[in-house]
Amino acid sequence: MPLPKAPNKPATLLDLSATVLARPARPKPATPPPADAPVVSEEPAVAQPVAPKERAAAPATAAKVTRLGPARPPKLFVLDTNVLMHDPSSLFRFEEHDVYLPIMTLEELDDHKKGMSEVARNARQVSRTLDSLIHDEHGIQEGLALSKIGNREARGRLYLQTEAIEATLPLSFPAGKGDNQILGVVQSLQQRYPERSIVLVSKDINMRIKARALGLHAEDYYSDRVVEDLDLLYSGTLALSEDFWDKHSKGMESWQQGGYNYYRITGPAVAKFMLNQFVYLDGELPLAAQVKEMIGRTAVLQTLRDYGHLKNAVWGITARNREQNFALNLLMNPEVDFVTLLGQAGTGKTLLALAAGLAQTLEQKRYSEIIVTRATVPVGEDIGYLPGTEEEKMQPWMGALEDNLEVLNQGDGAGGEWGRAAATDLIRSRIRVKALSFMRGRTFINKFLIIDEAQNLTPKQMKTLITRAGPGTKVVCLGNIAQIDTPYLTEGSSGLTYVVDRFKGWAHAGHVTLQRGERSRLADFAGEVL
Repeated sequence: MPLPKAPNKPATLLDLSATVLARPARPKPATPPPADAPVVSEEPAVAQPVAPKERAAAPATAAKVTRLGPARPPKLFVLDTNVLMHDPSSLFRFEEHDVYLPIMTLEELDDHKKGMSEVARNARQVSRTLDSLIHDEHGIQEGLALSKIGNREARGRLYLQTEAIEATLPLSFPAGKGDNQILGVVQSLQQRYPERSIVLVSKDINMRIKARALGLHAEDYYSDRVVEDLDLLYSGTLALSEDFWDKHSKGMESWQQGGYNYYRITGPAVAKFMLNQFVYLDGELPLAAQVKEMIGRTAVLQTLRDYGHLKNAVWGITARNREQNFALNLLMNPEVDFVTLLGQAGTGKTLLALAAGLAQTLEQKRYSEIIVTRATVPVGEDIGYLPGTEEEKMQPWMGALEDNLEVLNQGDGAGGEWGRAAATDLIRSRIRVKALSFMRGRTFINKFLIIDEAQNLTPKQMKTLITRAGPGTKVVCLGNIAQIDTPYLTEGSSGLTYVVDRFKGWAHAGHVTLQRGERSRLADFAGEVL
């Protein structure tokens, strides 16, 4: 074999330290590393023999290890006032990074702390949190540990503006405006700490646009979002594959109990199941069932009651599609305490909930009365103050309730006008309309609680309503997350999205996303093209 050619470059260009690292090292007694040395791994390195063909690549790999430098400093997030008023716990959502509050943010919090609105309550809560962090602290300039009051996930520090900052914003930016003063603080911090990443966090779109125009890094507040992609939101239903029976019929057990068929199956599809989820299969051997039990890779499926048949009608209402049948199975099940129904306009959410509530209140005597409430967020201009009692004030917001009661009270017409009027009085005697403003401190026992337009509620408001439920109470949340009217609330941060994600898999809760509109062909076509 001919000898290889001599190298053209001097050997001094080789990284000797890397070559040494690539060779097996002699065992040495363990010595503690210096305090400022970067930690590469917690486990001791084990030298591996290098193959002849891989020896040339070994020094380059080792050289990458030696280039590891000190870790980047944590980011510094400057919070706008609307972030704190939207989520009072946002101070503790930035993990190992630091948080900075300009003095203008504190001034705006002080301006919004008065009143009984949700914004005012959040502003007061933020003020109490800041007071707890500052208590018995003397070195405010050095930052306050965010984990001081028990929030262990927050490993950063809180910095407050303690000195006047001269901002050099363009002359077109009014100096007296609060947003511009916060932008000036962000710009000054960026100039003062060029080695750190300074990020402005705001729910105000226009403020983020102005920040980017000035060359500042600005982001929306994402920690309140339950899901980033709404397509990943739990739908409550699952379509089974065509070969489901081929893969899961082996060793399957089946039995009948209480008028239902049960199947105990084991197979790969079980890993995708959740408790109270509806599974369906079309074809020669169709199946529509609900997951009632899960143990490892084994699940128990229960067949459903067919509410599409006239003999199983609920207050004269039958299911017109598969999802409506799933919804009625949840609404009529006394073991399910919490039901959420999502769907576009005209899918029958309110009608199904009212029909199930009336049937179980007036016929089955399972609940004492129906309570209906909703968020009073106007689509257009506010109509101002309204006279009358609580129910009379809520009457303009309950147009959907009146429309559906009219449908449910049509009946067969056997009693004539007198019979229809008597039925209307009976129904109205069991339905109570309540305002959200007076829900705190109450406890509902044996009630059928319907929360309409729940997409306009924040997660905190949703928690307040659901925790009102006492023994024997069923809570039903209805909404369309594509029609949110509350400011700073999005599809991902809505209280309805929040509870759908948090309650999935609980044995006493269920969810169904209604797909097809049944209001009219005009409404269906308008929903598609407009």
